[in-house]
Amino acid sequence: MGLLWTRLLIFLLLLPPSFSDPSDELCLTHLSQSLEDPTKSLQNWTKSTFANPCSGFTSYLQGATCNNGRIYKLSLTNLSLRGSLSPFLANCTNLQTLDLSSNLLSGPIPPDLQNLVNLAVLNLSSNRLNGQIPPQLTLCAYLNVIDLHDNLLSGPIPQQLGLLVRLSAFDVSNNRLSGPIPPSLGNRSGNLPRFNASSFEGNKDLYGYPLPPMKSKGLSVMAIVGIGLGSGFASLVLSFTGVCIWLKVTERKMALEEGKISHLMPDY
Repeated sequence: MGLLWTRLLIFLLLLPPSFSDPSDELCLTHLSQSLEDPTKSLQNWTKSTFANPCSGFTSYLQGATCNNGRIYKLSLTNLSLRGSLSPFLANCTNLQTLDLSSNLLSGPIPPDLQNLVNLAVLNLSSNRLNGQIPPQLTLCAYLNVIDLHDNLLSGPIPQQLGLLVRLSAFDVSNNRLSGPIPPSLGNRSGNLPRFNASSFEGNKDLYGYPLPPMKSKGLSVMAIVGIGLGSGFASLVLSFTGVCIWLKVTERKMALEEGKISHLMPDY
């Protein structure tokens, strides 16, 4: 029995070192190419490291956490990173946390992130991302956190995001979003976590509960009513004045006619 275990150990030692999943390697390679790193914070993000970023639960890549040889978490926060989000992030299919917050990233959020079916935390806050929030994020059914605050995102909040029943934290404040807040997010029912106004504020053209009522950009209701009453009163005064003038003119004409008649009639 001891000889068997010895041979098995020798066999395991002679095996070549494990390599990352090809999908993870593709994901990391393209992400690196899409980013600019002015502070040289990602010096070990090299081709050789991408080929073998993990050994079991040990990570050789800065900002990455491994789980059973796969990239499990990417946390590259506050590194002054520039560039855009690579759609090849979708190849890191074991990813459960993607945190690229507090950088200078621009461009859209790739709809391809829908393929991160294990994703639980998406934090892209405090960047310069623009374009619309992709409704395809709804396909990431395990999402617990969506944090997109302080970006330049525009357009409506996708109604479909309200279908994410695990969603417990949602923040899209301080963007350029517009339109109504989906009731499935602003006024959730049952035991689903609810989000208050702080999750939505700072979007000039976004409205609906739980935000306070929008201030009218034009005249207030009272002003409109006042104008209506004022114009009605003015019309009434003008009409009355016109009637008075007409009666006065008519009275004068009748007086003149009576004078003519009395002048023509003989005296008896």
